[in-house]
Amino acid sequence: MTKTLTIRRPDDWHVHLRDGAMLEAVARHTARQFARAIVMPNLSPPVTNVELAKAYRERIVAAVPEGAGFTPLMTCYLTDNTDPEEVRRGFEEGVFTAAKLYPAGATTNSDSGVTDVANIRGVLEVMAEIGMVLCVHGEVTSADVDVFDREAVFIERILAPLLKDLPQLKVVFEHLTSEEGVQFVESAGVNVAATITPQHLHINRNAMLVGGMRPHAYCLPVAKREKHRLALRRAATGGSAKFFLGTDSAPHAREAKESDCGCAGIFNAPFALESYCAVFEAENALDRFESFASENGPKFYGLPLNEDRITLERNGCEVPGVLETPAADLVPFHAGETLQWRLVD
Repeated sequence: MTKTLTIRRPDDWHVHLRDGAMLEAVARHTARQFARAIVMPNLSPPVTNVELAKAYRERIVAAVPEGAGFTPLMTCYLTDNTDPEEVRRGFEEGVFTAAKLYPAGATTNSDSGVTDVANIRGVLEVMAEIGMVLCVHGEVTSADVDVFDREAVFIERILAPLLKDLPQLKVVFEHLTSEEGVQFVESAGVNVAATITPQHLHINRNAMLVGGMRPHAYCLPVAKREKHRLALRRAATGGSAKFFLGTDSAPHAREAKESDCGCAGIFNAPFALESYCAVFEAENALDRFESFASENGPKFYGLPLNEDRITLERNGCEVPGVLETPAADLVPFHAGETLQWRLVD
């Protein structure tokens, strides 16, 4: 049995670091595990231009412990009124690594998002021209579409037609959650890839609904039927370069999660690598973990692989029930559980 695992230092290709006191509380967890991270722009107000992105990047760097060697990669929050030339400028100046498409109302702080993809046609044409990645929250928001079907319907109504029209556009389908999503990404061209979260590899919708409403298992897109979880596990551990690590770690104060209308989001940053390792070990695929965690993402984004390395050991890792921080009490993913792998400091 493998006792240690040493790999290139991974990157997180989808994370929410928040701002203010919450940023100060959670940034260190991401910086401890990852060399780089694609940082989501859904602040309030959102990060919609170059100057806002520069300022947010500075706040993140200030919040990370000295010597961590962590680089935040910034994204532009797309709205119906985004200026294509602002996106071009941000990319050419090295401020924006990607742009984020939130369908308006799809998730936390997405109300300023895009109401119709036709409204950002000019932006997408520029992105296709310059090779800039479009990160997609792949759900429709129509009230007549079941919440468990919104990813599949997004593919059918929006993403497939978009890529047929702009076949050179680079797209990362973020936090993939469905068998239909896996099949779409696998059948698409080399310009389409996807991130997969640890929670969607571990839980199905039972975790959220059996034995009462479980708010700390609620995220968007929601976990779905068991067949979808199994499809995601096959995709993540199967060796395809189209799939890579993206935690979608999204901290909310405990009282906000446990309120009468709990927030969507799972805070997995403190033990993300341990969580992923548990899946790869269970699927007899530890030899493929480095590709998923450390290689596929930077290759898709056209960035260099990290040179430094990290080691995980099979030595048991107890996840606390609550993490107390100056910003808020946070309940981490796997709260109260013992994971078999531990990141060596």
